[in-house]
Amino acid sequence: MDQIALTRIAEALERMSPAPLETPDFNAASAFVWHVGPERLEPVESVNRVDLDLLVGINRSRDTLLDNTRRFAQGFAANNALLWGARGMGKSSLVKAVHGSLAGDHPQLKLVELQREDLPSVARLLNHLRGSAHRFILFCDDLSFSHDDQHYKSLKAVLDGGIEGRPENVVFYATSNRRHLMPRDMIENERSSAINPSEAVEEKVSLSDRFGLWLGFHPCDQDEYLAMISRYCAAYGVEADEDTVRAEAIEWQATRGSRSGRVAWQFFTDLAGRHGVALR
Repeated sequence: MDQIALTRIAEALERMSPAPLETPDFNAASAFVWHVGPERLEPVESVNRVDLDLLVGINRSRDTLLDNTRRFAQGFAANNALLWGARGMGKSSLVKAVHGSLAGDHPQLKLVELQREDLPSVARLLNHLRGSAHRFILFCDDLSFSHDDQHYKSLKAVLDGGIEGRPENVVFYATSNRRHLMPRDMIENERSSAINPSEAVEEKVSLSDRFGLWLGFHPCDQDEYLAMISRYCAAYGVEADEDTVRAEAIEWQATRGSRSGRVAWQFFTDLAGRHGVALR
């Protein structure tokens, strides 16, 4: 075989087995996004988040997650956390806001976002973070699994860590609309069709049990919905007649058919635009 052919084979093998990921400069940013193909940690210059004080109606969950994260940032023991419940009630916003509120005093605390479909690569990511002097919140938004989804097995590497154990400088926060990370009707179907119903879904349902913190988020009532909008108006300097804003806000949520923190922010965005206020 001539030298040219050997060179081509060597180049093909290098493409199939890329070089190990170089350690990024974790001091370059407070947050990173994990990408695959090729695998890399991409710094995020500006995180899309709101201030912690603007999150209304979730005080207990806010305080619990803040305390857990502060202990972790200080180098103490902390739990993985599952934030589950109603859509648009601030689950992902709370994770980002808690990190933002602590990052100033604890610059070693970093937020790393991981997509659900990239869970199979999580073991390699953990190995890369394990030796760092920084502390990482590994964050997966909108986490859920279907009956034939094998990604949940990769998640165990984060929650249990296998024989090596979870890196002590990594904690895992996930959000989901489902408390057990899989649809209730799917749980019932597997139980009814399995030879051993109790074992049919045990492995998947017990995955949520591996989170030390379960923080529930429930639909807000009208007073909480209006309080959210009032807080936004005060924070961004939008001056408007209270009775008019109240009537418009109620009409807005009626046309949407739902009431949540997301709906409150969408109404406020419209209100601020009409009053010539830019949101930054």
